[in-house]
Amino acid sequence: MKQYPLAKPHIGKKEERAVLEVLRSGVLSMGPKVEAFEKRFARFVGTKYAVAVSSGTAGLHLALIGANIGHGDEVITTPFSFIASANAILYVGARPVFVDVDPVTYNMDPKNIEAAITSKTKAILVVHILGQAASMNAICAIARKHNLKIVEDACESIGATYKVGKKLEQTVGTFGESAVFAFYPNKQMTTGEGGMIVTNDQKLDALFRSLRNQGRSADMNWLEHQRLGYNYRLDEMSAALGLVQLQNIETCIRERQKIATWYQEFLSPYSACVTPPATAAENTHTWFVYTVLLPKDVSREKVMKRLEAEGIATKPYLPSIHLFSFYREQFGFSPGNFPVSELVSNRALALPLYIGLKKTEIAFIVKKLITCISK
Repeated sequence: MKQYPLAKPHIGKKEERAVLEVLRSGVLSMGPKVEAFEKRFARFVGTKYAVAVSSGTAGLHLALIGANIGHGDEVITTPFSFIASANAILYVGARPVFVDVDPVTYNMDPKNIEAAITSKTKAILVVHILGQAASMNAICAIARKHNLKIVEDACESIGATYKVGKKLEQTVGTFGESAVFAFYPNKQMTTGEGGMIVTNDQKLDALFRSLRNQGRSADMNWLEHQRLGYNYRLDEMSAALGLVQLQNIETCIRERQKIATWYQEFLSPYSACVTPPATAAENTHTWFVYTVLLPKDVSREKVMKRLEAEGIATKPYLPSIHLFSFYREQFGFSPGNFPVSELVSNRALALPLYIGLKKTEIAFIVKKLITCISK
């Protein structure tokens, strides 16, 4: 039986040669590959600076430090996200204030933001979820009105764009004072582990470089440390892999978009029993995952087990952060606080999405999905 994993990195001979070249060079950390990766990534996103770090989570931590968020502050964000976005707020001693999500894109719904703003609110941590941008025109207007900083979690949405005007598009990662991307193996591109902070602020760039390297001074003097820092560096092998992956990122995104189109085609006759994901009119989607909503009277667990028996991997995507036990215990959250997020969390199912899937295979996966639902 053929197996269909949920995700699979797209690694070729060029990536293998690039990593082997680094291994043979003997320069495995703090070398030229990281610097080259940063420069190329900044050009791709459209920012002045990019700082490579060990993970997207590490990047979010440093971005919030850079935004001067600390104890007693509040940061507005979404409960429908990977837990790292909210955890990073806790890392700096601040409180995550969740607002419910849009039922179409599953991104933070701007209509809910202003009611959550208090005198302690210092920033909005925007998460561009699953491969498409949040409603940045409205969010940026609210931030300007209330003098709030914007930090973007673009870890799942590299290359996604948002239409800020009739003919003007803007790439995620260019709206806030800083933004973070991640390169875990299930992402649109990978470095194994790893992440990138981007910014147009030279002072923030220098701060992030110091913080990722144990707080070392700007002139990089050996063992000269100016501030509390962290070991959040990216190694040379990962950067070499990232350089090659970045060369092909636009092609890889197009392939993922093509696969998503096949899913849409084969699912369209069954809209009464399964809801495919939607893309907002102002967005270009880059498809981190492909997530459908199951009917409320269908057991997701049974569907998953039956698909697993057919060799098809699936996963609930995503749990709502506020209902994790330690968030409930610390902040008193309970079911019903954010009903749209909870509805999506309870019914969403991610289907296989990776480069190499054929149209006939997508037809097979959809056929098995519909059969499982009907049973």
